[in-house]
Amino acid sequence: MDQALKALDTLKQGNRRFVAEIRNQPVPESSARRYTLALQHNPLAIIIGCSDARVPAEIVFDQGPGDLFVIRVAGNVIAPSQIGSVEFAVEQFGTPLVLVLGHSRCGAVMATLEELAQPGGNHSPNLHAIVGRIQPAVKPLLASGPPPGSDALVELAVKANIRASVNQLRSGSRILESLAGSGRLSIIGAKYSLDTGEVEFFDQTDS
Repeated sequence: MDQALKALDTLKQGNRRFVAEIRNQPVPESSARRYTLALQHNPLAIIIGCSDARVPAEIVFDQGPGDLFVIRVAGNVIAPSQIGSVEFAVEQFGTPLVLVLGHSRCGAVMATLEELAQPGGNHSPNLHAIVGRIQPAVKPLLASGPPPGSDALVELAVKANIRASVNQLRSGSRILESLAGSGRLSIIGAKYSLDTGEVEFFDQTDS
Protein backbone atom coordinates (compact mmCIF):
# COMPACT_ATOMS: atom_id res chain seq x y z
CA MET A 1 0.00 0.00 0.00
CA ASP A 2 1.51 3.36 -1.00
CA GLN A 3 1.82 6.16 1.53
CA ALA A 4 -1.26 8.09 0.42
CA LEU A 5 -3.47 5.01 0.58
CA LYS A 6 -2.02 4.10 3.96
CA ALA A 7 -2.76 7.60 5.28
CA LEU A 8 -6.28 7.48 3.87
CA ASP A 9 -6.90 4.11 5.49
CA THR A 10 -5.72 5.53 8.82
CA LEU A 11 -8.25 8.38 8.52
CA LYS A 12 -11.05 5.99 7.59
CA GLN A 13 -10.30 3.72 10.55
CA GLY A 14 -10.09 6.71 12.87
CA ASN A 15 -13.47 8.01 11.72
CA ARG A 16 -15.02 4.59 12.28
CA ARG A 17 -13.71 4.65 15.85
CA PHE A 18 -15.07 8.17 16.33
CA VAL A 19 -18.53 7.13 15.14
CA ALA A 20 -18.43 4.05 17.37
CA GLU A 21 -17.28 6.22 20.31
CA ILE A 22 -14.07 4.23 20.68
CA ARG A 23 -11.08 6.55 21.06
CA ASN A 24 -7.49 5.42 20.70
CA GLN A 25 -5.84 8.73 21.47
CA PRO A 26 -4.88 9.37 25.10
CA VAL A 27 -6.36 12.47 26.68
CA PRO A 28 -4.52 14.51 27.76
CA GLU A 29 -1.40 13.96 25.66
CA SER A 30 1.54 12.67 27.68
CA SER A 31 4.49 14.91 28.48
CA ALA A 32 6.78 12.47 26.68
CA ARG A 33 4.72 12.82 23.52
CA ARG A 34 4.78 16.61 23.77
CA TYR A 35 8.56 16.53 24.13
CA THR A 36 8.90 14.35 21.03
CA LEU A 37 6.65 16.64 19.00
CA ALA A 38 8.61 19.68 20.11
CA LEU A 39 11.60 18.24 18.28
CA GLN A 40 9.86 17.07 15.10
CA HIS A 41 6.60 15.89 13.63
CA ASN A 42 5.55 14.11 10.47
CA PRO A 43 1.82 14.60 9.83
CA LEU A 44 0.24 11.74 7.93
CA ALA A 45 -2.23 13.99 6.09
CA ILE A 46 -3.03 17.62 5.34
CA ILE A 47 -6.64 18.54 6.08
CA ILE A 48 -8.25 21.63 4.58
CA GLY A 49 -11.47 21.91 6.54
CA CYS A 50 -14.20 24.38 7.35
CA SER A 51 -13.85 26.63 10.38
CA ASP A 52 -17.13 25.28 11.78
CA ALA A 53 -16.52 24.44 15.44
CA ARG A 54 -18.47 21.20 15.08
CA VAL A 55 -15.90 19.64 12.75
CA PRO A 56 -12.57 19.33 14.61
CA ALA A 57 -10.44 17.20 12.30
CA GLU A 58 -8.23 15.56 14.94
CA ILE A 59 -11.28 14.34 16.87
CA VAL A 60 -13.29 13.34 13.79
CA PHE A 61 -10.41 11.12 12.65
CA ASP A 62 -9.30 10.07 16.16
CA GLN A 63 -5.82 11.48 15.75
CA GLY A 64 -3.58 13.24 18.23
CA PRO A 65 -1.24 16.24 18.21
CA GLY A 66 1.31 16.00 15.41
CA ASP A 67 -0.73 13.59 13.31
CA LEU A 68 -2.53 16.06 11.03
CA PHE A 69 -1.57 19.35 9.41
CA VAL A 70 -4.88 21.20 9.62
CA ILE A 71 -5.86 24.32 7.68
CA ARG A 72 -9.29 25.71 8.53
CA VAL A 73 -11.21 28.40 6.70
CA ALA A 74 -14.93 29.10 6.35
CA GLY A 75 -16.39 27.05 3.53
CA ASN A 76 -13.10 25.15 3.06
CA VAL A 77 -12.37 27.55 0.21
CA ILE A 78 -9.03 27.64 -1.55
CA ALA A 79 -7.10 30.92 -1.74
CA PRO A 80 -3.37 31.51 -2.35
CA SER A 81 -2.62 31.33 1.38
CA GLN A 82 -4.20 27.87 1.61
CA ILE A 83 -2.31 26.65 -1.44
CA GLY A 84 0.92 28.02 0.01
CA SER A 85 0.25 26.27 3.33
CA VAL A 86 -0.28 22.96 1.52
CA GLU A 87 2.90 23.45 -0.50
CA PHE A 88 4.81 24.15 2.70
CA ALA A 89 3.56 20.99 4.43
CA VAL A 90 4.17 18.79 1.41
CA GLU A 91 7.69 20.07 0.89
CA GLN A 92 8.62 20.32 4.59
CA PHE A 93 7.21 16.99 5.78
CA GLY A 94 6.67 14.94 2.62
CA THR A 95 3.01 14.48 3.56
CA PRO A 96 1.44 12.25 0.88
CA LEU A 97 -2.27 13.05 1.26
CA VAL A 98 -4.36 16.23 1.08
CA LEU A 99 -7.99 15.92 2.14
CA VAL A 100 -10.51 18.72 1.56
CA LEU A 101 -13.09 18.18 4.29
CA GLY A 102 -16.48 19.87 3.90
CA HIS A 103 -19.55 19.15 5.97
CA SER A 104 -23.32 18.99 5.79
CA ARG A 105 -25.32 22.22 6.14
CA CYS A 106 -22.21 24.35 5.71
CA GLY A 107 -23.06 27.93 6.69
CA ALA A 108 -20.74 29.47 4.08
CA VAL A 109 -22.35 27.44 1.32
CA MET A 110 -25.83 28.31 2.55
CA ALA A 111 -24.89 32.01 2.64
CA THR A 112 -23.68 31.70 -0.94
CA LEU A 113 -26.96 30.16 -2.08
CA GLU A 114 -28.87 32.94 -0.33
CA GLU A 115 -26.71 35.57 -2.02
CA LEU A 116 -27.33 34.00 -5.42
CA ALA A 117 -31.06 33.87 -4.81
CA GLN A 118 -31.22 37.43 -3.48
CA PRO A 119 -28.19 39.43 -4.63
CA GLY A 120 -27.10 42.55 -2.82
CA GLY A 121 -26.88 41.31 0.76
CA ASN A 122 -25.03 43.39 3.31
CA HIS A 123 -21.93 41.18 3.39
CA SER A 124 -18.65 42.76 4.38
CA PRO A 125 -15.99 42.78 1.63
CA ASN A 126 -14.08 40.12 3.54
CA LEU A 127 -17.08 37.80 3.83
CA HIS A 128 -17.90 38.42 0.19
CA ALA A 129 -14.41 37.18 -0.67
CA ILE A 130 -15.41 33.78 0.75
CA VAL A 131 -18.87 33.74 -0.82
CA GLY A 132 -17.39 34.80 -4.15
CA ARG A 133 -15.06 31.81 -4.18
CA ILE A 134 -17.95 29.42 -3.61
CA GLN A 135 -20.35 30.92 -6.15
CA PRO A 136 -18.87 29.47 -9.37
CA ALA A 137 -19.19 25.91 -8.05
CA VAL A 138 -22.79 26.17 -6.85
CA LYS A 139 -24.39 28.67 -9.26
CA PRO A 140 -25.14 26.05 -11.98
CA LEU A 141 -27.20 24.08 -9.45
CA LEU A 142 -29.78 26.87 -9.24
CA ALA A 143 -30.74 26.21 -12.86
CA SER A 144 -30.63 22.43 -12.90
CA GLY A 145 -30.73 21.27 -9.28
CA PRO A 146 -33.40 20.85 -6.59
CA PRO A 147 -35.64 23.77 -5.57
CA PRO A 148 -33.98 26.79 -3.90
CA GLY A 149 -34.03 26.56 -0.13
CA SER A 150 -34.27 22.78 -0.09
CA ASP A 151 -31.98 20.55 1.96
CA ALA A 152 -31.19 18.59 -1.20
CA LEU A 153 -29.85 21.72 -2.92
CA VAL A 154 -27.66 22.55 0.07
CA GLU A 155 -26.15 19.07 0.12
CA LEU A 156 -25.44 19.13 -3.63
CA ALA A 157 -23.89 22.56 -3.23
CA VAL A 158 -21.69 21.36 -0.36
CA LYS A 159 -20.35 18.52 -2.51
CA ALA A 160 -19.86 20.79 -5.51
CA ASN A 161 -17.86 23.21 -3.36
CA ILE A 162 -15.66 20.39 -2.04
CA ARG A 163 -14.96 19.16 -5.57
CA ALA A 164 -14.16 22.69 -6.71
CA SER A 165 -11.63 23.09 -3.88
CA VAL A 166 -10.03 19.78 -4.77
CA ASN A 167 -9.74 20.82 -8.43
CA GLN A 168 -8.24 24.17 -7.44
CA LEU A 169 -5.54 22.42 -5.46
CA ARG A 170 -4.84 19.99 -8.28
CA SER A 171 -4.52 22.70 -10.92
CA GLY A 172 -3.61 25.85 -8.96
CA SER A 173 -0.02 25.01 -8.11
CA ARG A 174 2.81 23.74 -10.29
CA ILE A 175 4.35 22.12 -7.22
CA LEU A 176 1.22 20.19 -6.24
CA GLU A 177 0.37 19.34 -9.84
CA SER A 178 3.84 17.91 -10.39
CA LEU A 179 3.74 15.85 -7.18
CA ALA A 180 0.26 14.53 -7.96
CA GLY A 181 1.29 13.69 -11.53
CA SER A 182 4.27 11.70 -10.29
CA GLY A 183 2.13 9.75 -7.81
CA ARG A 184 3.80 11.27 -4.72
CA LEU A 185 0.70 13.19 -3.63
CA SER A 186 -2.99 12.39 -3.57
CA ILE A 187 -5.62 15.15 -3.31
CA ILE A 188 -9.18 14.06 -2.58
CA GLY A 189 -12.40 15.37 -1.07
CA ALA A 190 -14.65 14.20 1.75
CA LYS A 191 -17.85 15.31 3.50
CA TYR A 192 -18.56 15.10 7.21
CA SER A 193 -22.11 14.50 8.40
CA LEU A 194 -23.06 16.68 11.36
CA ASP A 195 -25.86 14.21 12.15
CA THR A 196 -23.99 10.89 12.15
CA GLY A 197 -20.32 11.87 12.51
CA GLU A 198 -19.49 9.77 9.46
CA VAL A 199 -17.12 10.99 6.77
CA GLU A 200 -17.98 10.22 3.16
CA PHE A 201 -14.75 9.98 1.16
CA PHE A 202 -14.82 10.85 -2.53
CA ASP A 203 -12.66 8.80 -4.85
CA GLN A 204 -10.27 10.35 -7.35
CA THR A 205 -12.83 10.48 -10.17
CA ASP A 206 -15.63 11.79 -7.93
CA SER A 207 -13.60 14.60 -6.35
